[in-house]
Amino acid sequence: MKMNKTLLSAAVAVGLLSTSSVTHAAGFQLAEYSATGLGRAYAGEAAMADNAGAQWRNPAMLTYLEGTQVSVGAIYVDPNIDIDGTSTSLGGVTTPSSANDFAHSAVIPNFYVSHKYSEKLAIGFAAGTNYGMETDLGTDFGGANHGNEASVISMELNLNAAYQVLDNVSVGGGIRYVMAEGSFGAVAASAFAPAGVQKGDTLKYMEGDDTAWGWQVGTAWQINENNRLGFTYKSEVDLTLEGHAKGAAFDGVAAVVGTVKPQYNGSMELALPATAELASFHQLTDTVAIHASVNWTNWSSFKELVADIPEFGPARTQDIKQENWEDNYRFAIGTTYQMTPKLALRSGIAYDTSAVSEEHRTATIPETDRTWLSIGAGYQWSEQLSLDAGFTYILAKDAKMLEDDAASAPFGGSFEGEVSGSIWLVGVQANYRF
Repeated sequence: MKMNKTLLSAAVAVGLLSTSSVTHAAGFQLAEYSATGLGRAYAGEAAMADNAGAQWRNPAMLTYLEGTQVSVGAIYVDPNIDIDGTSTSLGGVTTPSSANDFAHSAVIPNFYVSHKYSEKLAIGFAAGTNYGMETDLGTDFGGANHGNEASVISMELNLNAAYQVLDNVSVGGGIRYVMAEGSFGAVAASAFAPAGVQKGDTLKYMEGDDTAWGWQVGTAWQINENNRLGFTYKSEVDLTLEGHAKGAAFDGVAAVVGTVKPQYNGSMELALPATAELASFHQLTDTVAIHASVNWTNWSSFKELVADIPEFGPARTQDIKQENWEDNYRFAIGTTYQMTPKLALRSGIAYDTSAVSEEHRTATIPETDRTWLSIGAGYQWSEQLSLDAGFTYILAKDAKMLEDDAASAPFGGSFEGEVSGSIWLVGVQANYRF
């Protein structure tokens, strides 16, 4: 693939259930944009203005940041995801199918700069990721014929600006440049290998990469000195991942409509969904604040993965995987306690709803509900420098699945199982104001 995975691997939120789904927000969405917010379970982010990273969730918050600020950090993600079930062949032969700890750890970095250009105008630059996931169930997984590996890796650059239109209202917006690559693969399981195909042989594999543009807008309303509301919206980003496909499933088509080759040029459509957030911030006392948010993600746009292979002529489109996801919501509430003039303590709890129902859940993306429990701290090292740290434990709800979709029918059988797991997140952030 064209994209440098060394640069993008940090954007991979770990494996299916996780980082894409389990680790952060639902699907393969990543919530981890800063260690500052991690300590409060990302509650109230669209109304928070801690440092230059605030623009990632709401560009309007740039007007709340004085001078020139730089924020840089990283979050380490350690998922523990297991899947256990049974594969059944068309002939009724059952095979135990399990994979343990199949999601790998990852580091997710970020970088932000903000500048207050005038009393009312502010600009900013941001680098991070909103989407990413990677999983590998291995070639020995009993349900590998339905899929044994999948990945979406992305990196995003933002240019943002905000303007204070009224004494208590700010608006902001920005352009988003997204670089992404993705892949999906399935191999023959011993009980499901078609004639002439051996266990572990590739049945389907598609990979590709693309770049695309998106946008974001946001607003902030300072109700009074102690209360603030924020709203933000990010557009959908439509990608056409150009690359190649290979495997027995594609060879079968090629044998009829074209020449069988080691691989075939093709592409795969992938939509990174639109998102929205409504958030609030409330300073209850001189030392205690609470913040809350509701997030929505348009995951219903993710229905299927289809390979488009022009050299196959009328049969050019080939199903890779049916997904049939649905919109999901995230609810979070957090607190900040200013223990001393230099030390702030944070905490938060959040609940992510699953983006897929039980009948459409798959082993390669075992998306499920999850609960976040977070704590964190911020320390004002000097007038210019502050340091933040956050720690989160995510508990994924045990979830059942049944795979017997038409896309896998040529290789027969079904897979029925249950996924379980948890994720540990730890992040650090350094913020400097000039």
